[in-house]
Amino acid sequence: MTTDQILLFAVFVAVFALLLWGRFRYDLVAFGALLVAVVLGLVPAEAAFSGFGHHATIIVALVLVVSAGLTRSGAVQLITRTVIDSSRSVSQHVALMGAVGAVLSGFMNNVAALALLMPVDIQTARKAKRSPGSTLMPLSFATILGGMVTLIGTPPNIIIAAIRQERLGTSFSMFDFAPVGGITALAGLGFVTLVGWRLIPRAARETDPAEQLRDTSAFIAELAVPEGNDWIERKVGDLYDLADEADVAIIGLIRGGNRRYGSARGTQIRADDILILEAQADALDAFRSSVGFSYTDADRREVIEGEAQGLALTEVVVPRDARIAGRSAQAVGLHWRQRAVIVGISRQGRRITEHLRRAVIEPGDILLLLSPAETGPQVASWLGCLPLAERGLSVTQESKTWLAIGLFAAAVLLASLGWMSLPVGLGLVVVGYVLTGIVPLPELYDQIEWPVVVLLGSMIPLGKALEASGGTELLAGSLVGLTGGLPPWAILTVLMVVTMSLSDVLNNTATTIVAAPVGIEMAHALGVSPDPFLMAVAVAASCAFLTPIGHKNNTLILGPGGYRFGDYWPMGLPLEVLVIVVSIPAILVFWPM
Repeated sequence: MTTDQILLFAVFVAVFALLLWGRFRYDLVAFGALLVAVVLGLVPAEAAFSGFGHHATIIVALVLVVSAGLTRSGAVQLITRTVIDSSRSVSQHVALMGAVGAVLSGFMNNVAALALLMPVDIQTARKAKRSPGSTLMPLSFATILGGMVTLIGTPPNIIIAAIRQERLGTSFSMFDFAPVGGITALAGLGFVTLVGWRLIPRAARETDPAEQLRDTSAFIAELAVPEGNDWIERKVGDLYDLADEADVAIIGLIRGGNRRYGSARGTQIRADDILILEAQADALDAFRSSVGFSYTDADRREVIEGEAQGLALTEVVVPRDARIAGRSAQAVGLHWRQRAVIVGISRQGRRITEHLRRAVIEPGDILLLLSPAETGPQVASWLGCLPLAERGLSVTQESKTWLAIGLFAAAVLLASLGWMSLPVGLGLVVVGYVLTGIVPLPELYDQIEWPVVVLLGSMIPLGKALEASGGTELLAGSLVGLTGGLPPWAILTVLMVVTMSLSDVLNNTATTIVAAPVGIEMAHALGVSPDPFLMAVAVAASCAFLTPIGHKNNTLILGPGGYRFGDYWPMGLPLEVLVIVVSIPAILVFWPM
């Protein structure tokens, strides 16, 4: 091996190790690795940021905005409003929700598709008096499977099409993935509908973490400031240190019947003021004693109860990229920045009620947020979390539903016929959505998942450097050598198994950027067409079903479903085996060697 190859392999091993560790977010890891490679001279300085202008990166960003437009216009709700029927059996419900999720995932970001359908699934489960854990995992798997059917359904397909264009001169078109992806998705949906959901561990199928969370969360209390108290004329903010020590959250103040949530921090305390607090009983009493406040009398209690109607509880789930992921409510300033507090946390079916503001929030957690009723959705959005209650229609613009669908369908048709490149078509859709008000201009950039953009922009130059150094050829030669004597279809299967195994524990975008060029080199070494190898990588990189960390959708359902880390493989492992058994013959039929 050359020095450049050794250094690049070391960089990639470090990247994969850090991604597996999970201590640092994947975009920071990838961007740091890119800068290290530039400093070491492995990536030319003039090409360091070429990945950010790469058409694969642009397509991923545009697809996210288009997904938001389809949601805001009511196009997705047009489908989901007919889904809720608690009288259906679990199998019937899984079949219907899975089919809807798979279809949506083919044409919009599959994380967005799950985020839209998850509240519907949870609401249906509660109406049917069954645990959401019975159906959320099949729904997540269905949205992952559906993403394989089209070019824009999942980032691995977009990356593979871009790599094919660079290496072989032509890209895959919008529906080139459909024959293999469609057959594989149908087989997978059949499995999760008839057998898969029954393999979910019983504990997950019999508990509802969100309901448990409501039963055990901290409570809201009130304390009155008596005449002559030492804190009179001092500011409410001066109490925060004492409140922190007692594990009490001050969430507002009522004076003369008027509430001052959040803005009370700079208010001077007066006699007969009422402080609204979040606390456990013992912490509340300790705090009351230390500051010399008193419990409110009956008259003041009536005022509090009247004001409490202006508060609302919101259940949200924490994605990997949420503002609060890896931080505490105290660290992000939730109670003073957004006039809200966390009054309960559920983690993989376990309830966490101690030191709620200081608890470090993990991806997949369910949070029970208390906030003024009118700001609940705003608080969830600021945190980067997804609500678990079914979304109302206040943000949709149903008069523009068919306009949104028409613009998107026209772009897909033109791109499929080759009359317009896909990035240009999607770009025109985004412009159309902005001009017609479907996606407000101030919110345009909020719809883009910037960590994914940074990951792609950073990894693409690293992948090109590995190819230029001969590293991918070396990896391909090693795999071909280890499988020496096996027929090409068996070597194809090995590549698929290796890629799928990596995708179960690593980011599938990073996996694809390395595995796709290796697949092309393996095909060249065997003297066969590279297309079946690229298709194998596309399917394998998308199918991460063994763990909650392999795909964002699996992370999203971790808390709401009450799942534990080891609950995924009983259904995921046979599904991955089925995917390989079905997709390999399909690849050989539609993309012969």
